[in-house]
Amino acid sequence: MKHVTDLVKCNLVGVDGNAWVLMGTWQNAARKQGTPKSEIDAVMKDCMSGDYDHLLQVLIANSK
Repeated sequence: MKHVTDLVKCNLVGVDGNAWVLMGTWQNAARKQGTPKSEIDAVMKDCMSGDYDHLLQVLIANSK
Protein backbone atom coordinates (compact mmCIF):
# COMPACT_ATOMS: atom_id res chain seq x y z
CA MET A 1 0.00 0.00 0.00
CA LYS A 2 2.91 2.41 0.59
CA HIS A 3 3.97 4.10 -2.66
CA VAL A 4 6.20 7.03 -1.69
CA THR A 5 9.91 6.74 -0.96
CA ASP A 6 9.72 9.38 1.78
CA LEU A 7 6.51 9.74 3.78
CA VAL A 8 4.73 13.03 3.22
CA LYS A 9 4.26 15.34 6.19
CA CYS A 10 0.54 16.01 5.99
CA ASN A 11 -2.00 16.51 8.75
CA LEU A 12 -5.46 15.50 7.53
CA VAL A 13 -7.12 16.07 10.91
CA GLY A 14 -9.63 18.89 10.67
CA VAL A 15 -9.70 18.83 6.86
CA ASP A 16 -13.11 18.54 5.15
CA GLY A 17 -13.85 14.80 4.98
CA ASN A 18 -14.70 14.89 1.27
CA ALA A 19 -12.54 12.34 -0.58
CA TRP A 20 -11.43 14.83 -3.24
CA VAL A 21 -10.45 17.40 -0.61
CA LEU A 22 -8.43 14.81 1.33
CA MET A 23 -6.61 13.63 -1.79
CA GLY A 24 -5.97 17.22 -2.91
CA THR A 25 -4.60 18.20 0.49
CA TRP A 26 -2.23 15.24 0.50
CA GLN A 27 -1.24 15.78 -3.14
CA ASN A 28 -0.43 19.47 -2.57
CA ALA A 29 1.70 18.63 0.47
CA ALA A 30 3.53 15.93 -1.49
CA ARG A 31 4.27 18.32 -4.38
CA LYS A 32 5.59 20.99 -2.01
CA GLN A 33 7.91 18.42 -0.42
CA GLY A 34 9.33 17.33 -3.76
CA THR A 35 7.70 13.92 -4.06
CA PRO A 36 8.13 12.60 -7.63
CA LYS A 37 5.02 12.82 -9.82
CA SER A 38 5.12 9.08 -10.49
CA GLU A 39 4.86 8.36 -6.76
CA ILE A 40 2.04 10.87 -6.28
CA ASP A 41 0.17 9.36 -9.25
CA ALA A 42 0.56 5.85 -7.77
CA VAL A 43 -0.92 6.98 -4.46
CA MET A 44 -3.82 8.76 -6.17
CA LYS A 45 -4.56 5.70 -8.32
CA ASP A 46 -4.54 3.47 -5.24
CA CYS A 47 -6.82 5.91 -3.38
CA MET A 48 -9.39 5.65 -6.16
CA SER A 49 -9.20 1.85 -6.40
CA GLY A 50 -11.37 1.17 -3.37
CA ASP A 51 -13.91 2.61 -1.01
CA TYR A 52 -13.60 5.61 1.33
CA ASP A 53 -11.96 3.55 4.09
CA HIS A 54 -9.35 2.31 1.62
CA LEU A 55 -8.65 5.90 0.56
CA LEU A 56 -8.02 6.88 4.19
CA GLN A 57 -5.74 3.89 4.76
CA VAL A 58 -3.68 4.74 1.67
CA LEU A 59 -3.26 8.40 2.65
CA ILE A 60 -2.35 7.48 6.24
CA ALA A 61 0.16 4.85 5.06
CA ASN A 62 1.89 7.48 2.92
CA SER A 63 1.92 10.25 5.55
CA LYS A 64 3.95 10.98 8.62
